[in-house]
Formats: sequence, structure tokens, C-alpha cells
Amino acid sequence: MNFRKLPLVVAASAMTLVAACDPGGPNEYENTQQGAILGALGGAAVGAIANRNDDRRGRNQAALAGALLGAGAGAAIGNNLDRQAEELRRELRNDVGVSNNGKNLVVVLSQDLLFATNSTSVSGASQNELRIVANSLQRYPNTTVNVIGHTDNVGSASFNQDLSERRARAVASILIGGGVSSGRIRSIGAGETQPVASNLNASGRQANRRVEIVITPN
Repeated sequence: MNFRKLPLVVAASAMTLVAACDPGGPNEYENTQQGAILGALGGAAVGAIANRNDDRRGRNQAALAGALLGAGAGAAIGNNLDRQAEELRRELRNDVGVSNNGKNLVVVLSQDLLFATNSTSVSGASQNELRIVANSLQRYPNTTVNVIGHTDNVGSASFNQDLSERRARAVASILIGGGVSSGRIRSIGAGETQPVASNLNASGRQANRRVEIVITPN
């Protein structure tokens, strides 16, 4: 199987999609562009492999068609992530983190904002924020959601694991109560195993006490 022309086909189709969705200059629609490129690469490979018994021209035509289809699908996914992230940043409180890596969105809420010490009852203020997230999830229905609870390392590992699981379920329950299908949501307790800061000081421990809502396109 000869793929000598495949890189040129992929590059051309990917760059066409990137140019089409870059009206605002550098860094605008960044994840739309990344999605287009990744989709083009994947689509071209699938198209060429599916038509591997054709002659070189046929394989390259199939690769081009696959690249264009893949780029369009990838750009659409990336664009939705960009739009949803921007909306959430605008609507949520400043102390709620929203990050977008092009593959998924991560909404981070401090457990000190969500819960009282050793409690799994979501505070009224945080329920308002979670309803905003639930509304966003309903506007963008083609995603799955992992709600992941995290703790610091104060106390026993088994206690922290159980607490993180119960807190993740509590947040997931608010999202479901806000209208999000339970089939889209999974709650996970990570306990103290995934710190993002040092547990040797108070500010680090506070950063580690969090719930992450990870939104992934289907």
C-alpha cells in the first residue's frame, strides 16, 4: 500500500478547514482548528485504509474525502467546546474554574465552596452554580460527564475515598435534578490520589479539595 501522497492530501484538507474557521486571528477558535486537523488526519487514514485495494489515485481520493469529512466533524466538536467553555466562564462565578483542552471541558469547584467540613450537603450558593452547569449540559447534549471528587490527605485514605465518592454523587445528583439525563453522568471518587498541589501547606490542601466536572464530546 502506497501512502506517498497521503500527507499532502491530509495537510491540504486540514489547512483548508483551519483557514475557514480563523476569522479572528491567532488563538481564536483554537480548539475548532485543532479538531479540524485531528479529524482530517483520522478521516484520511480511515478513507485510505478502507480503500486500500484501489489504485493510488483511488486511495488518495478516498483519503481526501475522509479528511474533509473528518475535518468537518472535528471542527464542529471543537467549536462546541469553545462555545460552551466561553458561555460557562461568562455565567459562572469567578472562583469556579473552566478549562478547555480541546478534548474535553473541566469545571472545577472547590469543596470548601461546595460543602461544609465533613459534609456531603451541597451549599445553596453552589447549587446555583451547578444549575448553571446543568443548563449548559442540556444546551450541549452530545457529551458524557464524569463528576470526580477529590480530597486532601488529612485523615485516613479510606475515609477520604468514601468522602470523595459521596461528594461526587451529591454533585451528580444536583445535575440530574437540574434536568441532565442520568445516563450521561458517572460519579467517581478519587480520594486523595490525584493532588494538584502540595498537601504540605494549607493553600495546597485547599486546592486539592475539589470536585471536577469533566465534559467529553461523544
